[in-house]
Amino acid sequence: MSFPWARAYQPKAPLMRYLDEKLPLPRFVYNAVGAGYPVPRNLNYMWNFGVLAGFCLMLQIVTGVVLAMHYAPNALVAFDSVEHIMRDVNWGWMMRYVHANGASFFFLVIYIHIFRGLFYSSYKAPREMIWLIGVVIFLLLMATAFMGYVLPWGQMSYWGAQVITGLFSAIPMVGEPLQIWILGGFAPDNAALNRFFSLHFLLPFVIAGAVILHIWALHIPGSSNPTGVEVKAESDTVPFHPYYTAKDGFGLGIFLLLLMTFVFFLPNALGHPDNYIEANRLATPAEIVPEWYFWPFYAILRAFTFDFILPAKLWGVLAMFASILLWFFLPWLDRSPVRSGHYRPLFRKFFWFGLIPAMAILFWAGGAPAEEPYVMLSQIATAYYFLHFLVFLPLISWIEQPEPLPYSITEAVLGEDKKAVLGENTAPAT
Repeated sequence: MSFPWARAYQPKAPLMRYLDEKLPLPRFVYNAVGAGYPVPRNLNYMWNFGVLAGFCLMLQIVTGVVLAMHYAPNALVAFDSVEHIMRDVNWGWMMRYVHANGASFFFLVIYIHIFRGLFYSSYKAPREMIWLIGVVIFLLLMATAFMGYVLPWGQMSYWGAQVITGLFSAIPMVGEPLQIWILGGFAPDNAALNRFFSLHFLLPFVIAGAVILHIWALHIPGSSNPTGVEVKAESDTVPFHPYYTAKDGFGLGIFLLLLMTFVFFLPNALGHPDNYIEANRLATPAEIVPEWYFWPFYAILRAFTFDFILPAKLWGVLAMFASILLWFFLPWLDRSPVRSGHYRPLFRKFFWFGLIPAMAILFWAGGAPAEEPYVMLSQIATAYYFLHFLVFLPLISWIEQPEPLPYSITEAVLGEDKKAVLGENTAPAT
C-alpha cells in the first residue's frame, strides 16, 4: 500500500542503521506489519482471520516437523510409529493432538476468512489477484490435509485413500492408469504412504511461499474494509502497529484458548474413532467419511446418483472440483460496483438465507450416511450452490439497487462531519 503519508522507516540505533543498509529486513518488517503499513481504520474482528490463518500454518509446520522425526512411512509400522509418538516420545501426545486439532482449527479459520471475503466482495478489482492466490492456497491446503489424514494408517486413513484416489478412475480412458500411478499400485500400500508422506511434508512450505505472494499482492492495493470504500485521505487509515497488532493479539488469545480446550479436554472430538483401529484392507468400515472440513464437497460428490450422458460418478467428480474452481471466476461473475454486502440489500438476503443455509446443509449431509433424506438434501443444496454463483450472483449485480455509500471510511466511522471526514483540525481557535 503505497500512500504518500505512510511513515518512512528511520532506524535510530547504529546497529539497526547498519543492518537496514546492508540487509533491509527491519524496513521490510516495518512496511509489512508495522507502523509503515497504513490500514483502514474501520476493520472489524472479521479481519483477524488472515493473521490467524498464518499462525495456524506456522503451528502446523513446527509440529509437523517434530512429528516427522519419529514417524515411519511404512505400511507395516506406520500405525505403531504413531502409537510410539503418543506413548514414548516426550510431549509427543501433545504434538500430535496440536497437529491434528490444529488442522481442524486451520480449516475453520480459512472457511470464515473465505466467507468474509464473499460477503464483502474482497475478490473485486483491484484485489482480484489476492483472491485468486487465496483460492490456490485453499486447494493446496485440501491436498495437504488429505495426504496427512492418510498417514496414521488407521481404518479411515486407508479406506479414505482408497475412495478418494478411486475418484480418478471415473475419468474416461486415463482414469484407472492415473489412479495406479498416484498410488504406485492397485491399492494403498508402502508406495502410496511414502508418496503422501513426502508431499505432506513438502506442500506446507509451498503453501508458505504462496502465502508470501498473497500478502505481497495485498500490500499493492491495500486491505479492503467493511464499507468497501477505498481510502481517500490520511484520516481514513491508522498504522497497522500498534492498533491492529493489539486487535490481532486479542483474537489470537481467544483462538489459543479454544484450541487448547480441544487439545487438553476434547482431543479426539473432531476425529473418527475408526482411525484408532489399524488399517485392514479386508474389513471395510460401515461408513467411510472424510474429515469434517471435506464434508460439503463430499456431499456434492454424492449428490449425483444417476447416469445422464456421463456416468453419475464422473458427474460427481466434476461437480466437486467445479464447486471450488468456480471461485476463480467470481471477480467477473459479480459485476456490481458496490463491494460490501452491508450496502447490497438483495445480495444480503441471498447470502444469509440462501448460500449460508446451503453450505450448512452440505456440511451436515456430507458427514451423514449416504441414504435418504441426506442424499436429497445434498442434491437440493448442491443445485442452489451452483445457481447462487452462476445465476443469482450475476443477476443480482445487474438488477440490484444498492444503498447509498458513505463518502469515505472516516465518514462511516465518525458520521457526516465534513471537517472530521477531510481530516481538518476541529479544535477551536485560541
